[in-house]
Order: sequence, then structure tokens, then C-alpha cells
Amino acid sequence: MSNRLLIAMVIAAAAADRGSAARSVQPESALAARCRLATFGATVGGNFTTREANMVAAGSFAPVAALPGLGPFCRVQASVTAVPGSIVNFEVWIPEKWNGKLVATGNGGYSNVPTYRDMGAALLQGYAATGGDTGHQTPTPDDLLWGAGHPERIEDWAGRSVHAGVGPAQRIVELATGKRPSRSYYYGCSTGGHQGYTAMQQYPDDFDGVIAGAPGNNRVRLNAGFLWQFLANRQRGDNSTLILPAAKLPLITKAVVEACDAGDGVADGVVDDPRTCRFDPAALQCKGADDAGCLTSNQVAVVQRIYAGAKNPRTGEQIYPGWPRSSEALTTGPNGAPASGWQQYWGVAEPTRANFWRYWVFDDPKWDWWSFDFDRDMARAADKVGKLIDRTSPDLARFKARGGKAIVYQGWQDPVVNALDTIAYAEKVRQQQKSAAETDSFYRLFLVPGMGHCSGGTGTTSFGNQAAAPPLVDADHDLLSAMDAWVERGKAPDRIIASRVVNGATVRTRPLCVYPKRAVFAGKGSTDDAASFVCR
Repeated sequence: MSNRLLIAMVIAAAAADRGSAARSVQPESALAARCRLATFGATVGGNFTTREANMVAAGSFAPVAALPGLGPFCRVQASVTAVPGSIVNFEVWIPEKWNGKLVATGNGGYSNVPTYRDMGAALLQGYAATGGDTGHQTPTPDDLLWGAGHPERIEDWAGRSVHAGVGPAQRIVELATGKRPSRSYYYGCSTGGHQGYTAMQQYPDDFDGVIAGAPGNNRVRLNAGFLWQFLANRQRGDNSTLILPAAKLPLITKAVVEACDAGDGVADGVVDDPRTCRFDPAALQCKGADDAGCLTSNQVAVVQRIYAGAKNPRTGEQIYPGWPRSSEALTTGPNGAPASGWQQYWGVAEPTRANFWRYWVFDDPKWDWWSFDFDRDMARAADKVGKLIDRTSPDLARFKARGGKAIVYQGWQDPVVNALDTIAYAEKVRQQQKSAAETDSFYRLFLVPGMGHCSGGTGTTSFGNQAAAPPLVDADHDLLSAMDAWVERGKAPDRIIASRVVNGATVRTRPLCVYPKRAVFAGKGSTDDAASFVCR
């Protein structure tokens, strides 16, 4: 072979390699081409500033890496000022395959980070998503010191931060895609539900639909309920010794379920409506010495006080409802200790949310909870803090008039946000609207038997809540899909099929019904099949 021919062959092979390499490089997507800070500018408008914009490869962002099927997305980080002295950091995520709509997500507790799992769940359905830090930046959010002397931060946390961020988020999506979102929905649970109520009551034009789970909107009284639990389970002045130990809570729940489970016509280990349960904890009172299988008279009294709930000693007014029967220890761990139950929020060395009272209400680091007056001090808290954070107005006329829709869901056995308080708010909305039909036209409450706080429990608790995709993602089985069908097609959710999933397999389905209806066994078919139940 001549040198000239050999050289020609080498050149041809190199050219072929270059062509193959060029073919293997995927062209940059339109979204990726625009997902850079220059697209948005350092300051997009007024009080809104972008800080970073980058494409995130599939599976490379740790908080959502475990979500199967989540593809690449554009991640934009920005800040907005709601009022002078306020700073809200938020993020906007835009998937490659965008459906043209936006989901704003809420937060949990007193969190200062976006709820990434909720944002990822929205992306899986094709939505762009946004979420923020509630307007405070601190390494220890539960100390609540970030709100002391800063009412603007407290109000941001209670929901104004969501309002401040949704407009800029819509603009970011428009700049990244060339199209403004056609619909904007809200999705949150717990404090996220609280923030959803803020949107409906104070910023009714922000969202076409609001999904609010376990809404802690009656926040001052909710925290008073936690304080009541702490004081009810101790001798005055003794902060460390529990009268009723957490280890005995499963004993109570077991007895409640045995007494009341079949009251709904189906024995399935779940108390369908605890209001119908008349279990008396005195049935567990020890006949002799105290032991693990019974309650002392003092322990019986503690259970009765927690069932009764916080009351004003002067007027007898119910400050916050007592927690329902069967919420004592809904689930237990491998060692039999309570998992979801009262012990989560009754406090250890001090009451749960003691810092709320210390720093937001009394401005006193040495505040003594034993001195709390459920008459005088409740009035003080309502006047000082309640006006900033409580979202209890049933007047949703503006939200309804703009075409807004609301889906509220609540676990019956939630040991944190009391189902009875969520029901009480729904009843007030119904009174305001003058009829069930008018209420149901835009606001629907779904109670979930056997569910704790936002998710989990012994019932059918998978229906697109808490960012956990249900076995079927459609308008019959999934909250976000149901909301979209209601807003876009006028298909109101008369029921949502919830599933019980064990080790990846669906073992039971049951309809969740629009309050005040509940699922009733039709008399034939499997009690593990939603088709065997009717809502009435």
C-alpha cells in the first residue's frame, strides 16, 4: 500500500469519526438554551431579583433524585420583597415537557426551605413548580426568634410569601418558555394548608385552584391546644414526669378501634367517623396496681382532658377541639411504641411551640407556661399575633367570584391539626354561602378515615397527597388531576378514590366523599374495593 493511499484512508476514517461524534451530541433544547441568568436579567422587575439559573440533569438533584421518571428541568433561584423589611427566597422549576401550567407549593411547620418533594411531584405531571422559604432565613427555624420583633416576617410565613412569589414565578416561566402559564394552582399541607387558606381569603386572584391539606389556619388556638395537652398530662410545676406515658397510647387506640370499628358497618381496623364513637377510657382503668395493660385513675383523667380539649375557664367556650378518639396512637413502630400519635405534639421538657408564646406573644424568654391563663392570655395572643397569622374568615366570596376552586383534605386521626377544627371551618363557609350546593360549587372537603397528619396511617391514604403519587394518576385518584379537571372542564370531584399501598401493592381502595357525605358499604362486593361503596 502506498503512503499516499494510507494517508487518504486515515483522513477518511478521521472524518467518519468526526461525523459519528457530531451525530451523538444531542442538540441543546429550547429550554436549556434559555435556562441561564442572562435570560431573566439580574433584576426582572421592581422588587424581584434572580440569582441563579441552571439546567438540572435527571436524577442529579438530591432532594428529588429518588422520584422515578423525573427528567431534566430548569431551576431558577430568585428573591422578592413583599414589604419593606421582607425577603422571600424562592425557586422556579420548569420541566422539558411542560404542560403550560404552574403549581405553587407550600411549606411544613415553620420551615425555611421549599418543599422540594412537592415541587418534584408537580414536575412529574408536567407542571412548572415554585416554592419558597416562607420569608425567613435562619439555621434554626423552630426557635421562632426570626419572628421576634419582625411582624412582617411572621405575616410572610403565614402565607404572604406565597403571594409575593407567584407573580414573579409566572414571569420567570414566561421568560423561559415564551408563554405565560395558562393556569396556576396551589398545593400544600399543614402550614401549607394554612398558606392555602391565606391565598383564598386574602389573595383570591392568585390561583385558579387551591389544594389545602390539614390546614393549620386557626394557628393561635392550635398552639393553645398543644399547650393544653402538655399541662393536662403533668402535675403542676413538674415539667418532666408524664402522668400518661406515651407507651400506653397504643393500648387506648386498640381499645377504641375494638369498640367503634364496626360502627360504620365494616370491620376493617379503621374508625370511619370518630364523632360516632362513645368509647370511655374508664373501661381501661386498672382493677389493682398499675401495669402496662391498664390505666390508673389519673391516666384516665388525662385521656378525658385531652378528648375534651382546651376550654376557657371563665366562659366555658371551646378554645380548640379535643383530639378525636382513635388519634391517640394511630400507628406504632416495630417495637410497639407509638409513631403517629399524641406524643408527637404534647411536648417533652416544655410544651410544643413554647417559643411561639415566649417570643411572639409574651416577648419573654423566661415565660412560665404554668402561669398561662386560657381566658386572659388567649385574648392577648389573638390581638397581638392572631391578626397576623390566623386565617379563619369564612368569607370566600371573592375567590368564588373569580372562578376559584378549593379541595381541602384532612385525616380523621390527625394528632396535629384537629379534624374537628377543619370541619368547623367548612361549616362556617357553608353558613356564609347559605347552602350546601353553593358551597360545593367551589369548595369541597374530603375527610380521610385512618389517616394521620397529611399522609400515612391505617386507612386508604394514597390519593396524590403529600407528594406521593397514587397507583393511578387521573382525576378519579389524584388530587392535582382532580383539581385540573374541575377548573378546566367543570368536572367537580364528587369522590376521590384513595388507595392503601403496602410494599408497592394496592391492597384496598375506598372512596373519599365530599363532606358531610361518607363512604357506606353497598352490601355486596369486596370491602377492599371502592366500587362496593357509595357516598351518602
